[in-house]
Amino acid sequence: MKDDIRQQILGAFLIALRPIARILLRFGIGLREFSEISKTAFVEVATNEYGLRGRPTNISRVAVMTGLTRKEVRRIREKIQKGDQSVVVKTTPLSEILHRWHAESEFLDSSGRPAILPFAGPCGSFSSLVRRFGGDIPPGAMRTELKRVGAVEEDQEGNLVAVSRTIFADGPQEKLITALVHAVYPLISTVSYNVDPEREGEGWAQLSTFSQSIRRTDLPRLRRISFDRLSEVAESIDDLFMAYETLHARDDSAVDKDTVAVGVFYFEEKDKEMIDRW
Repeated sequence: MKDDIRQQILGAFLIALRPIARILLRFGIGLREFSEISKTAFVEVATNEYGLRGRPTNISRVAVMTGLTRKEVRRIREKIQKGDQSVVVKTTPLSEILHRWHAESEFLDSSGRPAILPFAGPCGSFSSLVRRFGGDIPPGAMRTELKRVGAVEEDQEGNLVAVSRTIFADGPQEKLITALVHAVYPLISTVSYNVDPEREGEGWAQLSTFSQSIRRTDLPRLRRISFDRLSEVAESIDDLFMAYETLHARDDSAVDKDTVAVGVFYFEEKDKEMIDRW
């Protein structure tokens, strides 16, 4: 690779790393810890994706590719095998209940919207919804928690109304982990796929729009409009996903399932060092 191209790529990564550094410093995480997980990522990718004849890449070749010593590669591989760096973000029971409430025909009204559900009943009720998709959580406890987070309201007759289809993480660390795993990771993975010269098939959707000429006094209104419109887009895509989920829901033999994601976002440049670079 030519040096000027390499420098342009590294310069672009420097721009992308600025907000990452800001987040890490805010949570008290310094360069040493970030360097360690960066090494882990390099070793893991070099090991799994650059082997020959379907086998993992050997330690010497990983060391050459990453610039690490063989001793360091061996240490990191052992740590990966122990699962020391694994992070798992699972769908919470609350999110699963809301998702199914918006997807399963048993819990929809005639217009395809989440029906107002009686609490008890063998079918078409909140209790039957929780029994099917809430694991071992009692319906009463699920109702209490969904009401606490503002996703469900209860009318005077005790019927339950879904007022939100999304559960937002409670604390800043939960919000950060969820955003990194479910938003940043899919976006960067899409970029990686689209710039791969050896990819098979067409590129994946990767769309954005920007302006450098918005008055600051218009920003609050623009934020509100953008939030409303992006929410509409996100919900329409979620409806599309749910339609495909239920298309083969009764086919237990279907095992060829993949994870897909679509992300939409709003952005304002707040980094003074970056304003002149746009």
